[in-house]
Amino acid sequence: MEDLGWPLRRAVRQGAGREAVVDRGRRLSYADLGRRIAGANGGLRRLGLANGDVVAVLAGNSLEYVEFWLGIPASGFVLNPLNFRLAEAELEFIVNDSGARAIIADARFFPVAERLAALCPKLDHLIWADIDSAPGGVVSWADLVDSEPAELDVDLTPDTLAAISYTGGTTGLPKGVMQSHRNLVANAHHVLIGLPLSGADRFLHAAPMFHAAGACNVFSLTSHGGTHVVLPQFDPGEFCSLVERERATATVIVPTMLAAIVNHPTLGGHDLGSWRTMGLGASPPPLELLARAVEVLPCDIRQLYGATETSPHVCSTPAGAIRRWVIEGNQDRLRSCGVADIGVEVEIHDLVDGTPCADGEVGEVWIRGANVMAGYLNRPEETAKALTGDGWYRSGDLGSMDTDGYLYLVDRAKDMIITGGENVYTTEVENAIYRHPAVLEAAVFGIPDERWGEAVHAVVVTRPGSSLEADELIASCRQYIAGYKVPRTIEIRTDPLPKSGANKILKRDLRAPFWGG
Repeated sequence: MEDLGWPLRRAVRQGAGREAVVDRGRRLSYADLGRRIAGANGGLRRLGLANGDVVAVLAGNSLEYVEFWLGIPASGFVLNPLNFRLAEAELEFIVNDSGARAIIADARFFPVAERLAALCPKLDHLIWADIDSAPGGVVSWADLVDSEPAELDVDLTPDTLAAISYTGGTTGLPKGVMQSHRNLVANAHHVLIGLPLSGADRFLHAAPMFHAAGACNVFSLTSHGGTHVVLPQFDPGEFCSLVERERATATVIVPTMLAAIVNHPTLGGHDLGSWRTMGLGASPPPLELLARAVEVLPCDIRQLYGATETSPHVCSTPAGAIRRWVIEGNQDRLRSCGVADIGVEVEIHDLVDGTPCADGEVGEVWIRGANVMAGYLNRPEETAKALTGDGWYRSGDLGSMDTDGYLYLVDRAKDMIITGGENVYTTEVENAIYRHPAVLEAAVFGIPDERWGEAVHAVVVTRPGSSLEADELIASCRQYIAGYKVPRTIEIRTDPLPKSGANKILKRDLRAPFWGG
């Protein structure tokens, strides 16, 4: 049971006629889904792909994306889900770094995929994934799923690589998180404890499926034979309409999405009575948002904590706890991420010597379990820093734990900003800023933002004799990094930035005025 073929095998065996996927009027049973995935396996092999080959995906949420997650790893290939919000230069690096041999793209992103195919030497196959007909001469996913089936009896082990999911890198380059079959199967079990699902559930995929929050429930729901309801692109009004129309029961979203839903003007006009449970992850939500959600939504809210490196589930709050804490005014517990899911160990360790901290002491969050990644692709030094010899993942997050095992984050990973549920590493942004010839020094950090939680802010010193406007620098950055990473605000100075005795820029001094109080 430690390979990713078992969820679909179980669903087909126990309920082949159950509704598996709903997407824009298209409906598949589990028998249909099993047959299509076997066809895709055969089609990919006839293209010349073999076990272990990497298949990249550049697409929005769709029925097909459910098939990519369920079928590509189970067929012995390696899935490389691409963040479509990244700049082309970033995508080029990732596709080359992963060694992808094929890229699957929908109509919206197909022109980008074509350019990547010309830039990435190992990329041999370009596959159309949209519901509309493919351009002439282009292989389509629809063609592949209609191919002669090849049964999913490939030689998989728990340690077989299943996916490479990229996250921001502290060196300025994205890091490929290697997730084995064991990692993702373990996560499926942890999800069923932290956010219990059953065959009666209709899970609404609203978060992007390239993201851990968007994909982490695919295997757990499938193993029970539940129904995947797909929202192609998040819109709060359409989200509510789809809950009502398809009687959706569960979802996982990020705080900015929740804020858009609870503040949407048509919220009260929708029947959301079917909505049973919601996982809330990616960043700590404002307490006022939790109170508002408890007031206007019928579902139970479960705060979640995790990371791409942990596949991703680590902690969750108990059923009914957030509603109870809101009613009781228990703001201390509302700030918690919950307790470690069964199968996961979480400890707080001293930043200096790595020894375990006492309850209430702040240190680094360490995580251990079968869900912890195999390492970073092509990054042995960074892997050695992140993983200990006895299996702990050093998250870089600062937190504390109370006597009942509740985890409280007190700071995010060093130099990381969480804006709208997306991780932004400041080194990546600074590297883009430094590409402008007028820039002498730069420091990037997060500042409070009512809508996004944090906004990317930069303080820049210009070279002597140079002039630079903020709008000009923002436009320059957009050439190199994704839009959500580009600074929203820039302060331009002529005086040097504050530095430590070791000549390091003191970001804490620059950050302090924004976070005081």
